[in-house]
Amino acid sequence: MNKPYIICHMMTSIDGRIDCDMTAQLQGTQEYYETLKTIEAPTTLSGRVTAQLELAQTGKFQSKTNESLNKESFAKNNDSAGYKVITDTKGTLLWDEDHNYSKPHIVITSEQVTKDYLDYLDSKQISWIATGKDHIDLSRAVEILAEQFNVERMAIVGGGHIDGSFLDAGLTDEISLLIGPGVDGREGMPAVFDGRPKDRKPMPLKLQSARTYEDGAIWLRYLV
Repeated sequence: MNKPYIICHMMTSIDGRIDCDMTAQLQGTQEYYETLKTIEAPTTLSGRVTAQLELAQTGKFQSKTNESLNKESFAKNNDSAGYKVITDTKGTLLWDEDHNYSKPHIVITSEQVTKDYLDYLDSKQISWIATGKDHIDLSRAVEILAEQFNVERMAIVGGGHIDGSFLDAGLTDEISLLIGPGVDGREGMPAVFDGRPKDRKPMPLKLQSARTYEDGAIWLRYLV
């Protein structure tokens, strides 16, 4: 399978929670961005929830036709050494013109996305990939990223469900955790990996490196 080298890179409290407002209050935030540069992954991937909070515009796309694409397809509207990739299964997020962002975007949807949403992305010069009948086919999506967009290294930067989905699909090569010296402990807060079916067994890892910082943060890298 031709795919990028995929690294899950997250900042977490010591109890594995990743709520952004919480981690922003911990020591280690600066090191998180420094370590993201160190792993040399010019392309990053976020799930829809993270993208809605941090990247996309407010509001939700409303289809005028509800006519689904119902086939695999893609559009390469930009060439770049690195992209911000977003998974948005049904195609709902709203965007500015793509040239107004620091890096061009690639939106990944399922084949149930509406044709007019893809036209909307084209009008914003945003690249897209549609694959998977009812849900995004992650394995096929990363193949297209490698073969059509020349993505060689990609960091998953949120959130727990997209981390869990890539891990469960056997697509994650490495896990990079910046642990801030603090405890969340609040009920119902998202974890680094979430949403794996209950019948799944733990995923064994091999420690690659560990580094401590003067402010109490710890950077751990594991091979999957």
